[in-house]
Amino acid sequence: MGLDTQKTFNQLIIMLLVGVMILIGQRVGYGIPVMNAIPGMLIIIAICMASLIIRDLMPNVKFPAFAWASLIGLILCMPFMPTAETVLRFTKEVNFLGTTTPILAIAGISVGNRIDEFKKLSWRIVIISFVVFAGTFFGSAIIAHIVLKLQGII
Repeated sequence: MGLDTQKTFNQLIIMLLVGVMILIGQRVGYGIPVMNAIPGMLIIIAICMASLIIRDLMPNVKFPAFAWASLIGLILCMPFMPTAETVLRFTKEVNFLGTTTPILAIAGISVGNRIDEFKKLSWRIVIISFVVFAGTFFGSAIIAHIVLKLQGII
């Protein structure tokens, strides 16, 4: 079990393409200059690539790549870490909502490629979707209400 360099290279190419799409979307949607956001986007891509490499090097550890990315980002941004100020300064130029458009587009394509599997689920997927959406909405609303109440805003 080693690192598949061709797979890793392909992942890097895809990350760079998605990064370019995010930069364009930020420029169009939020007016953020591309040159200001490039360093932050490169840091985010590096964190994502590191998480994919860690996941591939440790296949027996059942920890998804997004969790590795979250952990790496958390560690890099902890106040006592020497990397915190630099990482935060550059990544704050990358608008979070600007990253969602290409990610959701890719998720949609992924779902579209598995349409036959969804057909097998038939009407049950509709019920499950409504329950998940409602649970997420009400769960978020309850947490937001509690936080706003504790802060005295409402």
